[in-house]
This record gives sequence, structure tokens and C-alpha cells, in this order.
Amino acid sequence: MQGQIYKIYSDSYYVKSDDKIHVCKIREVIKKQKTSVVTGDYVEFSNDVITDILPRKSYIKRPAVANVDQIVVVSALKEPELDFVQLNRYISLAKYYKIPVILCFNKEDLEIENGLQDKIEEIYKDLGYKIAFTSATENKGTDYFAKLLKGKLSALCGNSGVGKSSLINALNPDIKLKTGSVSDKLSRGTHTTRHCEIIPVYEDTNIIDTPGFSNVKFDFILPKDVDTLFEEISKYSKNCKFSDCLHINEVGCEVLKNLENIPQSRYESYLEFLNEAFEYKEKIKYNGIKSETHKKFHNNKAMVKISEKKRQTSRNNAKQMVYKEIEDEKE
Repeated sequence: MQGQIYKIYSDSYYVKSDDKIHVCKIREVIKKQKTSVVTGDYVEFSNDVITDILPRKSYIKRPAVANVDQIVVVSALKEPELDFVQLNRYISLAKYYKIPVILCFNKEDLEIENGLQDKIEEIYKDLGYKIAFTSATENKGTDYFAKLLKGKLSALCGNSGVGKSSLINALNPDIKLKTGSVSDKLSRGTHTTRHCEIIPVYEDTNIIDTPGFSNVKFDFILPKDVDTLFEEISKYSKNCKFSDCLHINEVGCEVLKNLENIPQSRYESYLEFLNEAFEYKEKIKYNGIKSETHKKFHNNKAMVKISEKKRQTSRNNAKQMVYKEIEDEKE
């Protein structure tokens, strides 16, 4: 049978197939392959045991979800205060995984700083992002927000306390997710969502509610690739004098020449992510991270393909071990 993982709780995988939920375990061979099984995965299962993971159309490592049509980055306009660098982290992460992004700014009912919404639109509408301003408590903007979600599987991500669960409740009051409050002392929310779970909102619309988190770091890519995560920077970087330009203080840098056309918060985010990428570069420089790039497929599973040179070396070593054992026996 085939189905989709709707949630993972402890060691149990809840698989939906033909409108029925099956509580499954994972076959040991899948665990040995070190393949992560995540919410949204389509799987094959038999007798409530998952036997195979079907190919994914999309995947993001954190929050760990698969096969989503889009990522909805939910931020609060206030309580907690809007952090543009953190917002750019989520956007850049989705861009890295090549998943479309919707931006939702919640808590419009609060007393918002003058010009904040105009600033948001000026930055992100020019980049082509669809934006929804909502108030989950007063049910404002939720009709337009629902249109952006219609017919899709959307993963909601954002810091704790921005109102993700409240928004889902506003879209469909029958769902009744637990909601939290924002700490006055820490100015951040409490975690109410503990795991990723697909929630049917309407007949053809599903949402994956994800736990709030804030420590996304770009310590997994090289510095030269960071500018590809920023459309307004990469369009100028193509014309830089040097192909390895990092847009910091280089001569002939087109990005630096056009800084007035790049929002300050976006360029500051780029520099912060660049520093994190340098940490990754230093890490692989001294520790060494090597992986096999050649693969072959057997029964629809990817396996490392060993080159003929390595095969021959392996055979020679095996022969030497055999001859050594024969000599040892003679002695």
C-alpha cells in the first residue's frame, strides 16, 4: 500500500492512505540507510511497516518536511518585534531548497510602528513575494490568506509566538490547536507545536504546522554561493569584475556600486550569512568532508558507485591478504 506520512510522534509514523490512518513502524533496512523519514513523505507500507520511501518533489531539512508546494513564513508585526534578518533567513533557506515562498505578517490588530507595512511591501513585493497582512484574533486578512493556501500543501514556519497555530484556528475554527502567549520578559513566544503535522484545513488545502525555531544558520554552504540566495544581489553580481567576488570591499564589485538599490536589511542579512558560510569553509578545510559523487541505482535505491580504479585496488588488497594467510600457514 502507499500513503503519506501525516505526523511522526516518538517512533510511530502516522500514514494516511485512502482516508484511513495507519500507525506504522520503519523497516530496519531503511534506518540502516540513514535516510530520514519526514512528515509529508510518500511511502510504501505493508502490515503497518514502512518498507520504502517514494521519490520527493521537494524537501527541506529544517523544519524537516517533504513534498510541500510552498513555504509560508509567518512573522509578527509586533510581540515579538519583527526581525528582518530572521525573516530573511527563512526566505533564503526556502530559496536554497528551491521552494516557493509566501509571506504572512500577523498581529495587524496591534499598534504597529508607522510605515512598517509600507517598508515590508517596498522590500518584498519588488522581489515578487506574495504578502498577506493578517490578524488571527480579529480574523482580518484571513480570506486572502486562505486563497494563497488553496489547493496546496503549505509548511508554516516562523519563530514561536508569531501566531501560526492561531492563524490555522482562524482559517478553520473546528481545528482548535493549542496556542501560546509571548513572554513579556523575553519578548518571545512559548512552543505550543511540538512536532510537524499535516492538518487538513479545507477539502483541498493542507497545512504543515511546524515547531517554532530561530537558530537557522548558513553553515552548510560555501561563501561564493551565498549571493545566489538574494535575487537583488545576484542580478548585479553577474557583472562583477572578479568571478569570486564576495561583495565586501572588492575592486570592480557591481553590488557595492548599486548598494542604494538594495534594501539595507537585505544586504546586512547577506553579510551575516556570509560570515556563517566562512565558518563552514574553515570547518571543511581543516576537518575534511568528502562524499562519493558517483552513484548507481539498484531497485530504485541510490548506491555509491565505486570507480574501476578503486575496484582494482580493492581486489589487489584482497589478493594480498589471501597470499599473506597462505604464507603464514606455511610458516
